[in-house]
Amino acid sequence: MKFASVPLASAEGAILAHSERLADGRLRKGQVLRAEDVERLRAAGLTHVTVAELETGDVHEDLAAQVLAKATLGDAEKLSLSQPFTGRVNLIADAPGVVLVDADKVTAANEIDPTITLATVAPYFQVHAGGMVATVKIIAYGVPETALTQAAKSARDAIRLATPRYATASLIVSDTAEGPGLRGVEAIRDRLSGLGMRLSQTLSCPHEVPALSDAIASASGDIILILTGSATSDARDTAPEALREAGGEVTRFGIPVDPGNLLFLGNLKDQPVIGLPNSARSPVLHGADWVLARVACGVPIADRDFAAMGVGGLLKEIPTRPQPRRAGRS
Repeated sequence: MKFASVPLASAEGAILAHSERLADGRLRKGQVLRAEDVERLRAAGLTHVTVAELETGDVHEDLAAQVLAKATLGDAEKLSLSQPFTGRVNLIADAPGVVLVDADKVTAANEIDPTITLATVAPYFQVHAGGMVATVKIIAYGVPETALTQAAKSARDAIRLATPRYATASLIVSDTAEGPGLRGVEAIRDRLSGLGMRLSQTLSCPHEVPALSDAIASASGDIILILTGSATSDARDTAPEALREAGGEVTRFGIPVDPGNLLFLGNLKDQPVIGLPNSARSPVLHGADWVLARVACGVPIADRDFAAMGVGGLLKEIPTRPQPRRAGRS
């Protein structure tokens, strides 16, 4: 790629390096100058213009962006590419889901040439249909084909979208004498809706092991959510014990995400079970969002995955918390 100020007579077919404001409008940088563009420049009193010209072995920014984006996409399903524009191509989700990113491949692609860039959302980011999951941006007007080939090879199949495997969920709300009752059900319904799922059943019962156990056993949704009237403070507390009594198992209690610390995870045969902390009654971003999205999309969560959630796991204060999380306060 080379830049030069050239006479207008030599400018046709070159790439305009800098935008030009003219009396009849604007010529934007990056566009290939046509004969009529040159005449507009001449009518504005210009005799020379700064252009960029591709050299032998260079690939135009739009084509380069398309090549890298196609490689990044690979054979992934439920993802599509935007049309290239100004050296950019976006990867768009065609359905709600969780974005799976191969960070090593993305890093390797970005190491090839600083003008060839690939940016993605964070791994396991929950995206809605139509949401952007990655963008390729070629910073220069053209890049060497050799560098582009290397970057495309490095980025191949770097992005996938895991989509929900479940359609419905049952919500069991346990309550105490002075508990919150059904407050927060709409927040749970909205979380499910964001994943293209439906809250098909809402059950209410006292916050006691036998009653909770019966409700769990009768839950008909593909996923079972338990929202307790009293906080789950231990792996042997009321809600986890009720799950065991119903014939299920508890696989995890506690996560390094705040709000969301007191979440527990388990299963009842083929039904995943998520015990939600009281703070999940608020619609703000919550550890439950991270866990629910992965469970709904069939993305396994091992102990190491839970441990990794601590990086970035300090989320926003929520209005339902009695006191801010500050030293000297409860």
